[in-house]
Amino acid sequence: MTTASLDNRPVVRIEGLHKYFGSLEVLKGVDMEVSRGEVVVILGPSGSGKSTLLRCVNLLERPTAGRIWFEDACITDPKTDINRIREKVGMVFQSFNLFPHLSARGNIMLAQRKVLKRSKEEASRIAVEQLGKVGLEDRIDYLPAQLSGGQQQRVAIARALAMDPHVMLFDEATSALDPELVRGVLDVMRELALGGMTMIVVTHEMGFAREVADRVVFMDAGVIVEEGTPTEVFDHPRSPRTKDFLGHIA
Repeated sequence: MTTASLDNRPVVRIEGLHKYFGSLEVLKGVDMEVSRGEVVVILGPSGSGKSTLLRCVNLLERPTAGRIWFEDACITDPKTDINRIREKVGMVFQSFNLFPHLSARGNIMLAQRKVLKRSKEEASRIAVEQLGKVGLEDRIDYLPAQLSGGQQQRVAIARALAMDPHVMLFDEATSALDPELVRGVLDVMRELALGGMTMIVVTHEMGFAREVADRVVFMDAGVIVEEGTPTEVFDHPRSPRTKDFLGHIA
């Protein structure tokens, strides 16, 4: 388990977050803070609002009500330049979203060149460095179609890391993978956590949550039902709903 930084100023702060899709209220007044260097794992059944909450953190979904701060910026304020904020927030999705015509290196170079305005040489150097960190130094010139799903997801993680993010968001990053490919991706995520990266992770991987999380948040029906350390939530859940959920997946 990681040790959160002594700097306890929240990197992400969420207050009174509501999200409607038409008449359906998916988030019902969520409050949450994430400190620098903290790994927060969000658990819950399908439809509980986990992914919607994560997507609101960088405004891929626009909240219906409530406020979200990233570091010192209120990102729900229309005056905030959300594109500048997104440069500091890495996100890894279920689908890998790689460009099929670009190599692993090319995929990682693209946003560096376009967004950060890095030179071709610098972007290439950083791409190779990040591919090494995720164990793909021998796949730098492979196209996505030549890589396994797990390797593609590791390229997607390397692409996010190449942007020097202050926080990483993982939305079910292993759920589209065959079981034998999951371990490699989780190993990369473990290394990030050990390195002090601030992470918010939506996952069904209970072993990962127990081992790596500083804090586990259990959501159901659009609200946070319970949160605490992995030991508190997994071994001594207070809410009957948490107990029921954990009992069905044990």
